[in-house]
Amino acid sequence: MNLPNIKEARIRTDKKVEIKRDEYQLSPSMKVLGVGKNYCIYTYGCQMNVHDSENISAIMEEMGYSKKEDMDEADVIILNTCAIRENAHNKVHGMLGRIKHLKETKEDIITVFCGCMAQEEGIANELKEKFPWVDIVMGTHNFHKLPLYLEKTLTTKQQDIEVFSIEGDVIEGIPVKRDSKYKAWINIMYGCDKFCTYCIVPYTRGKQRSRLPEDILKEVKDLVKEGYQEVTLLGQNVNAYGKDLNLHYGMANLLEDVAKTNIPRIRFVTSHPWDFTDDMIDIIAKYDNIMPYIHLPLQSGSTKILQKMGRKYTKEEYRELFYKIKNKIKNVSITTDIIVGFPGESKEDFQETLDLVDELKYDLAYTFIYSKREGTPASNFKDETTEEEKKERLAELNKKINQYALENNQKYLNKIVDVLIEGKSEKEGRLMGYTDTMKLVNVKASEKYIGKIVKVKITEVKTWSLDGEVVDGK
Repeated sequence: MNLPNIKEARIRTDKKVEIKRDEYQLSPSMKVLGVGKNYCIYTYGCQMNVHDSENISAIMEEMGYSKKEDMDEADVIILNTCAIRENAHNKVHGMLGRIKHLKETKEDIITVFCGCMAQEEGIANELKEKFPWVDIVMGTHNFHKLPLYLEKTLTTKQQDIEVFSIEGDVIEGIPVKRDSKYKAWINIMYGCDKFCTYCIVPYTRGKQRSRLPEDILKEVKDLVKEGYQEVTLLGQNVNAYGKDLNLHYGMANLLEDVAKTNIPRIRFVTSHPWDFTDDMIDIIAKYDNIMPYIHLPLQSGSTKILQKMGRKYTKEEYRELFYKIKNKIKNVSITTDIIVGFPGESKEDFQETLDLVDELKYDLAYTFIYSKREGTPASNFKDETTEEEKKERLAELNKKINQYALENNQKYLNKIVDVLIEGKSEKEGRLMGYTDTMKLVNVKASEKYIGKIVKVKITEVKTWSLDGEVVDGK
C-alpha cells in the first residue's frame, strides 16, 4: 500500500526524467482476465483525463473486458477523477454512493478509483478509512499498472491503494482506444511546475516533463494515415513544452513540425500566458492547418490578485499578449478562464476584471467561484468575501461573458465556414461539428458528411452555438 503525501508531491529536483518504453506489460494470465466480463468508466475533468480514460479503456479491452455505458452491467467500475474544483469532488462522492448501493446486490463488482483526486492526501486517507469497499485506488503516475492491480485484487479480495507522490517519468507504449475516428488527443507533456497558489495540479500530476518530439510526430503521422482530421496537443501548460528537454526545441518548433505532417487541423490546450512566445504566434499565423483558436486563461483582471495567485504576469502584460495574438493571427477567437471570489479580491479588484472583459470581449469564458483546495497555499489565505457576494459577482461576470459571446457569434451570420462534422447533434435531425475557431455548429446535413470538413452556411446565431446548412454539394 502506498499513500500520497502532499509535501513529497511538491518536491522538484534536477533528477533527469526517464523515457520508459517497457513499463506496460501484460502477462498471458492478464490477457484473459476479463474475458466474458464488462467494464464501464466515468470520466471527470479536463481533456487530459478524457485521454487518460482512452488509455484505460484500451488496457481493459486488451485484458478481454467489454465496455458498457451502464454500471449495472459492469463487473469493473472505474472512476477517473478530477481535483480542480469542489463540484467535481461532490459528483464523485455522489457516484460512490450509487456504487455502494449497487454492491449490496452485486458484491463481486470491482471498483477502481483513479485520477487526480486519488493523488490528494486527504482523499486517499478517506478512501482507506471510510470506503474500504473501493477495491483499487491508483494515481496519475501508474494507471498503466492496472492489470497488475486487478489480478492482485481478484486474488486477495483486499483494498489496494497504490498512489505515488513523485515527480514522474514519461511512459511510452500505453495503448489507446480513441473515442473518435476523426479527432484525437495527443499528450505532448505531463505535469506542471508553475505552482499557482490555488491549483492542486502540480501536486497531482508531478513535475513538468515533455515527450520527445519524434514520439509525438510519429503518433501524429500514424493518425494522418488512419484518416484523422484533427489533433489536439495536450498538456497542463503546453507553451512550456520542451523546456525540460534541453534540445533547443520548444512549442513553436513542435507546432511547425506537426503542421508539416499535413494533418488538416491542429489545436492545443492549455496555454499559460507566461510562456506564450512571439515565435509561437508567428507559427500559428503562418500555417493554415493550425486553428485560429487560442484558450488563454486570465484568471483575474487585477494585477494584485494575479500576484496573490502566483500567475507571474500583470494585467498589462496579459493585455499586450492578447493584442499581439489578435493582430497577428487572422480571424482568431480567444477564450479564457476567470476565477471570482479569490481570497482578498475586493470589489475594486473584481471591477478591474469586469473592465478588462469589457475591453477584450472574449469569444467565451469558463468562469468559476474560487474553490479551496486542501494543501495549496491559497487554502490558508484569509477570505472575508461571503458566498452570496461571490455568487453575485459570478452572475454579473457571466452576464457580460454571454453578451460578448453572442456579439462574436453574430459576426458569423450568413457566412460560409469550414466545419468538421463529428456526429449527431442533441438537436433532433441535425449533425454537429466545430468551426476552425471552435464555434459549435448544429448542421442540417446528411450523415454521409460525418468525419469530413465541409462548407456550412450559418443561418442562425445563438449565444452558445450556431445553426447552419451544408452548401458544398448533395
